[in-house]
Amino acid sequence: MIIGVVGKIAAGKTTIAKFLEEFGFCRISCSDPLIDLLTHKIEEYSWVPELPKKSKPSRERLIEYGKYLKDRYGEDILIRLTLDKKRHCRDVVIDGVRSNGEIEAIKKRGGLIIYVDAKPELRYERLLKRKASKDREIKSFEDFIAMDNAEERLYQTSTLKNLANIIIENNGTLDELRKAVEKIIAELGVGK
Repeated sequence: MIIGVVGKIAAGKTTIAKFLEEFGFCRISCSDPLIDLLTHKIEEYSWVPELPKKSKPSRERLIEYGKYLKDRYGEDILIRLTLDKKRHCRDVVIDGVRSNGEIEAIKKRGGLIIYVDAKPELRYERLLKRKASKDREIKSFEDFIAMDNAEERLYQTSTLKNLANIIIENNGTLDELRKAVEKIIAELGVGK
């Protein structure tokens, strides 16, 4: 089983993927191959499309390099790379799916898509708490909204909601999110 998790910045994509990991899924993010290629950590891949100049994987560099790879190798390149890296796993959850082409690639392989949504103010609070290095340039709510809008223009993330098999509104507690994921697992009959 392949599950792709889609949503805006700090909506809860990684948290959902971590919950699925507890049920036996191998977890990977669409940005993992980009980071691996940019930092030249490619041992886990059976193939790579090309090796770029080694560089620091900032949010801007990840977006730029991801766009380059998709333009050159097809919209599904990150899905192909994530599945190659996790080729020894039975069930895979891919966090951070960001395009129609990536969604189609997952569905073509019999997978499904979970779209997670949350209010902007809540997502900003979560972003501040997670303190991820890729978020360092976001210093205010205005910066967050600007980055969110830039990602929306680039990926049309909100329109991807229409392509999801399952939609989770993540405006509640962590426990409520966990229960939503447990319900999905029970309905699908997958995992451990």
